[in-house]
Amino acid sequence: MQRYCFSDNRANFLGIFFIFPWFLYIFFALLLLFLLICTNFTPMLTTKTKAIVLRTVKYGEGGLVVDMLTEKMGRVSFMVKLPRSRKKGIHKQLFMPLSLVEVDFDFRAKASLQRLRDIRMAVPLTGIALHPHKLALAMFLAEFLLHATRDENDNEPLFGFVSISLEWLEGVESGFANFHLIFMIRLSRFIGFFPNTDGASEGKYFDLLGACFTSAPPLHGYFLAPEEAAKISLLMRLNYKTMHLCAMTRAERNRCTEVILEYYRLHVPGFPALRSLEVLRQLFA
Repeated sequence: MQRYCFSDNRANFLGIFFIFPWFLYIFFALLLLFLLICTNFTPMLTTKTKAIVLRTVKYGEGGLVVDMLTEKMGRVSFMVKLPRSRKKGIHKQLFMPLSLVEVDFDFRAKASLQRLRDIRMAVPLTGIALHPHKLALAMFLAEFLLHATRDENDNEPLFGFVSISLEWLEGVESGFANFHLIFMIRLSRFIGFFPNTDGASEGKYFDLLGACFTSAPPLHGYFLAPEEAAKISLLMRLNYKTMHLCAMTRAERNRCTEVILEYYRLHVPGFPALRSLEVLRQLFA
């Protein structure tokens, strides 16, 4: 009788020996999960993507806050720590406005500022940086994109359009005075409020709020008279290769710029007056 009791006790002991560790594993796993939730842990997603620099702001000693438009994740802001030595780490020259770069970072969904792991030049735009008129256009468009794309998430077609446009501006030698006008008009297609050109004809008004052409002026007051509406209608039909055919004086070009910016203010909440506009007004006499 005692032998059978001894066997039963040994069996119970061996059962506990094999089963008990699994309870420990489960317990500690649940405990770890609980602690992570309580500390607002945000899982990281390692990401590699192309990006366009929009704005750089100094932060503390040797730090930068950089706003970028990325190909895979739309708008992302980064905290960057610049090295004291120019020979090591990340170089400040990579963060010039509208630089086309590639970035590696660990994305945290709940973090307002991401941290770069690596950054490198994707397409050098030295032709823009060394040309006064192109550089002024780039500074203006960087500020424009900063506000126009503020709420954009993953929008690869939009990123592709901006990237191709910058590479076109980099390579062209002349005939780009209307570049920013065509760029801004065509960008609206990717954001979702490209004007409806149906019914565009001589004598029509352009409803800035309704984004369409009308036979009579709308009651809300945001519209273009037929003469200016015809100019905007022409710009809608042009592209980078044909835009030089639309000859304008500086005053006419500046007026078209103001109209397009007003159009964006009506369709993008919080779109502000652009500081770089005044410099742009002085170009292309």
